[in-house]
Amino acid sequence: MANTADGTWDSLPVKLNEKILETLDELKFTHMTPVQSACIPLFMSNKDVAAEAVTGSGKTLAFVIPIIELLLKREEKLKKMQVGALVVTPTRELALQISEVMEQFIQKFPQFTQILLIGGSNPIEDVEKFKDQGANIVIATPGRLEDMFRRKSDGLDLASSVKSLDVLVLDEADRLLDMGFEASLNTILSYLPKQRRTGLFSATQTQELEKLVRAGLRNPVRITVKEKGLAAAAATQKTPSRLSNYYTICRSEDKFNNLVAFLRQHKHEKHLVFFSTCACVEYYGRALEVLVKKVTVHCIHGKMKNKRNSIFADFRTLKSGILVCTDVMARGIDIPDVNWVLQYDPPSSASAFVHRCGRTARIGNYGNALVFLLPMEESYVNFLSINQKCPLQKMNPISDVVDVLPKVKAMAVADRAMFDRGMRAFVSYVQAYAKHECSLIFRVKDLDFASLARGFALLRLPKMPELRGKTFPDFTEMTVDTDTIRYKDKNREKQRQKMLAEQKDKMILPKKNFQKNKAWSKQKTKKERRKKKDAKRKHDEGSDVEDEDMKELLNDTRLLKKLKKGQISEEDFETQLTSGPKSKHKTVVIWPGEKTCHQTLTVIPQSKTNVLVSCIQDDCDWNIEFPQSFCHLPPE
Repeated sequence: MANTADGTWDSLPVKLNEKILETLDELKFTHMTPVQSACIPLFMSNKDVAAEAVTGSGKTLAFVIPIIELLLKREEKLKKMQVGALVVTPTRELALQISEVMEQFIQKFPQFTQILLIGGSNPIEDVEKFKDQGANIVIATPGRLEDMFRRKSDGLDLASSVKSLDVLVLDEADRLLDMGFEASLNTILSYLPKQRRTGLFSATQTQELEKLVRAGLRNPVRITVKEKGLAAAAATQKTPSRLSNYYTICRSEDKFNNLVAFLRQHKHEKHLVFFSTCACVEYYGRALEVLVKKVTVHCIHGKMKNKRNSIFADFRTLKSGILVCTDVMARGIDIPDVNWVLQYDPPSSASAFVHRCGRTARIGNYGNALVFLLPMEESYVNFLSINQKCPLQKMNPISDVVDVLPKVKAMAVADRAMFDRGMRAFVSYVQAYAKHECSLIFRVKDLDFASLARGFALLRLPKMPELRGKTFPDFTEMTVDTDTIRYKDKNREKQRQKMLAEQKDKMILPKKNFQKNKAWSKQKTKKERRKKKDAKRKHDEGSDVEDEDMKELLNDTRLLKKLKKGQISEEDFETQLTSGPKSKHKTVVIWPGEKTCHQTLTVIPQSKTNVLVSCIQDDCDWNIEFPQSFCHLPPE
């Protein structure tokens, strides 16, 4: 669809409810954005829409207004427990933000109620709230919503409530359709009625038609709203046109010094600082709290539970400050007046780069973004320009850079908690680096570990497989014995001393949960291990060997082992083997290649395709699985 020009709300081909127009006037939204003028008429005329627009283009109002309008047009009024609209979004922060916008509009419509279903709170409280207050509009994250559908035993029949659904909105649709949310989303969709309006909204719309079909769209109208630009290339730019996008090149050991210098020079502005891992956020966030004086520093990452919502709300109200975060804050979040988005670590995917930048320069405002790159990563600039239509310009070197790393080291010496955070941050950074999607540019083997360790202000290098057998003459460890560093928290230190004493008494090493000889960055994730375990369980469940047969097979195997060890004679073996219940498995002859001898083996079925072969000869150690095709009946 071609771009639709901006206009006033009165210029829409469909008339909006007077109370909605009053709310828009109170919020000082006098003109529509292109995505709003394109989506609202289509949604209100009962069309399914799949909308792609640059971040910060006003997509939230493009579905909030049609939701209210469509619910107002219902022939039958919604009852207390009937859900008419459902908005699913990937993060709790984004869900909270949408809920706030929705609340401003439905204040003038007391007949409608809404509920927010997100993680970080007790699900039983959500159940009780739904039962007491009901909800006509549900705004939720996939995990919590899926959980609510399974709460029938607690008195909540959400499956019955959504039978009256008119509108489904999937916000940040491309991320919702990622593997991480796909299973939950499919479960949710299975409960929803087919006769409904569906909208998919995202800054980087998925291109796979199958995923749109899975989401339940019927002949969707595709809407693509591009930024206007002076050059022809700007027509396909995925970041806002009023965003100034910069990059700077610096060595690992200079990176944090440059970041601190930049933040000190922009104290009175509002910043988002993105790191690649939760551990890095914890470590560098604490360091910034000490090093950047008279500035409020908040930290948010995915492993936080109850604190995330309050921290997010606090930071939104600040006029200036620093929010240190992971990509949990990269999507759809609208924080007022963000001046700079600083990407200390490039994101794991190129599309996430665009979403990070989109936290500034929203709804026609100006903003800036800066990414810190290592010298070997400079080709990432060209990659982003081609792959994401996201041009970057090189920033002049940051001035007045001071070496603050000795202060960070002093913090680690003074408190073991800070020392631990630094070690975890280093390890997690290497692991994340190894899993970068753009592996041709971001390669672990290119990392200068000595320079990286200096940049992390480590007192010593951690013991990890990636560093085993290597020497780093360029890295000088601190003379302090790190085992003597104490926790500032007295209770924690007391617990550590108790554990050390127990280990000394028992002479045992702490349990390690990693594979000994494999690089941590290459080890399988919990998800992969769980998948393999499930596959093995299904394989075992598929075995067609009955319990009675298995007992018989085990008895025969024990006899074979006794015969091999000389505990029974061949005559005893034959007697016991034939005197028992008739065996359902066969003694067969295997012809091993070119050998002239043959070996008498007992074959124990393991599954539909494999058998366990045990040899009775003393000089043969065969007791292994074979495909059934390897085994042949002996000639008569």
